Amino acid sequence: MARRDILRGWPHGTPAMQNTLNSLGLTALSGVRKRRTRVRKGPIDYPRAAPVYPFLLTPGRVDRTLVIEPKTRTEHIHMGTRGGLLKEKLQAGETVIGPFVIVPSMTMIDTLGYAGMDFCIIDSEHGPISMETSADLVIAADGTGVAPIIRVGDNDERLILRALDIGSAGVQVPQINDPDDARRLVNSAKYSPIGERGLSIFTRAGDYFKDGTPGHTDRQNEETVVIGHIEGKRGLDNLDEIMEVDGIDVYFLGPYDISQSMGIPGDVRNPIVEEALVEACGKAKAAGKAVGSYARDIDMGRWLLSNGVQYLAYNVDATVYMEACERIMGELRA
Repeated sequence: MARRDILRGWPHGTPAMQNTLNSLGLTALSGVRKRRTRVRKGPIDYPRAAPVYPFLLTPGRVDRTLVIEPKTRTEHIHMGTRGGLLKEKLQAGETVIGPFVIVPSMTMIDTLGYAGMDFCIIDSEHGPISMETSADLVIAADGTGVAPIIRVGDNDERLILRALDIGSAGVQVPQINDPDDARRLVNSAKYSPIGERGLSIFTRAGDYFKDGTPGHTDRQNEETVVIGHIEGKRGLDNLDEIMEVDGIDVYFLGPYDISQSMGIPGDVRNPIVEEALVEACGKAKAAGKAVGSYARDIDMGRWLLSNGVQYLAYNVDATVYMEACERIMGELRA
């Protein structure tokens, strides 16, 4: 029967709403009243009513209505869409920005969408976040229009499988030091015929087998963002050969581990480290590959962007919050 999914409470013009509309190919239109948004798109036939997702709702705000009528349930809120959008931006040469996340809070994730962030890296390597908590944070990220990337602790098939099966947009994997490491990563992250990722479509990534989840493996292979960390001198030395392995979307240069491998741990703005990063960025650009890195502050972020970094991880959520609080206290007590 024909039906409409009505999501109430989204503030007109927020990044969260605009990102969601863009992901569905929709445009926000002004309604009959000021401060009211109404979006419509063609009829839909559902075998049964699809749910309205509570994490997309913010009760109690000024009445606004978002009406979405996609063609299929998976078009309405498809678990791989965020990764697909992120990959499209990278392939188009655009810059994407987001923080590492170590605070296990859905509210903190929600604010990233309102801030206009492109992605977040849920850190299960250096952070305290478990896979169970990551699943909740991924749901929150989908709801606010931020692509959720999971950083796992090792280039391990089981860790990569679980990170993707919870519906994340992609996976970020440490210590890619040679072509064998790169092949192992791709083999774990991609389904046949590209790799050997374990197949279950009864997961969030598979829409819990809704309508049989047609095209699941092809869609995941196409949309999942695969990011490999180049974190030491060995990886930098082998970068040309690593980039010959198909299937990695972003080569992420870890400045802190690189500094440690060069005997100057933590000195990420040392000319030796900066020279290594610039050289790696140049190699990636020459090979037509997207490169990522980490910025601890705005100055470093601008420097990295000027050298061709597309996937910029800016700081860590807990540090961003702490520094904002310090700034507030310093200014008010000055």
